[in-house]
Amino acid sequence: MQEITIGKNEAGQRLDKFLAKYMNLAPKSFFYKMMRKKNITLNGKKCEGAEKLNEGDVVKLFLADETIEGFTEKKAPVIQKVKKQKLDVLYEDADILLINKPSGMLSQKAKETDTSLVEYLIDYLLEKGTVTESSLRTFRPSVCNRLDRNTSGIVACSKSLAGSQMLSEVFRDRSIHKYYQCIVFGEMRESKTIDGWLLKDEISNKVQIFPKKVEGSLEIKTKYEPIATNGNYTLLKVTLLTGRSHQIRAHLASIGHPIVGDPKY
Repeated sequence: MQEITIGKNEAGQRLDKFLAKYMNLAPKSFFYKMMRKKNITLNGKKCEGAEKLNEGDVVKLFLADETIEGFTEKKAPVIQKVKKQKLDVLYEDADILLINKPSGMLSQKAKETDTSLVEYLIDYLLEKGTVTESSLRTFRPSVCNRLDRNTSGIVACSKSLAGSQMLSEVFRDRSIHKYYQCIVFGEMRESKTIDGWLLKDEISNKVQIFPKKVEGSLEIKTKYEPIATNGNYTLLKVTLLTGRSHQIRAHLASIGHPIVGDPKY
């Protein structure tokens, strides 16, 4: 038998969703069967799975430890050991962090062997005692916006479920504004909004920009404003009106103003 006390990061979700994370290999039918037989209870009472969990609720699993372990994925460790990395934390409260990601660091893994900001974030929170190995089983802190490996800038990260939900909402309704700065070749003196169609080649991880729609392409819109220029180079403030892979880099290159130091475009 196992007894689980619902914490801050588990509260607010349905019981069946929580159970699916806790025993992530078990079919949904297993949970409903166990709840009908009262082998899974909520606050000592029979439950159906649709109940919304509150902080302090107690879920009891009247199941053998072997059964619980058998329904829990173990092919990868919960925690990836990483080399210590000092994070440039710009802001932190109980639910979120804002981190200045340096150039050269992945926001999230591209493949299993990668180490990204997410792993450094979890290591940072474990060291502070904000999360534990047990709590990571049902909620993993993560980044809520991504920057390319070679782009530096502010990344918003969630420490809690409430933080994740809040950040997802402000990015979705665009009440938080994002912009980028870059230095491009050539002189640019007018602010413009440019559009086009972007087609990505997954094999080469490179995109092409077309003036008209082609098969498989996605529409893009990019706004730029010159900040300063010396005639040879221009510092731009860029706002993405659509968010596509390599959009800024490829779109600016397509109009004859590639980003200085970008070897791909």
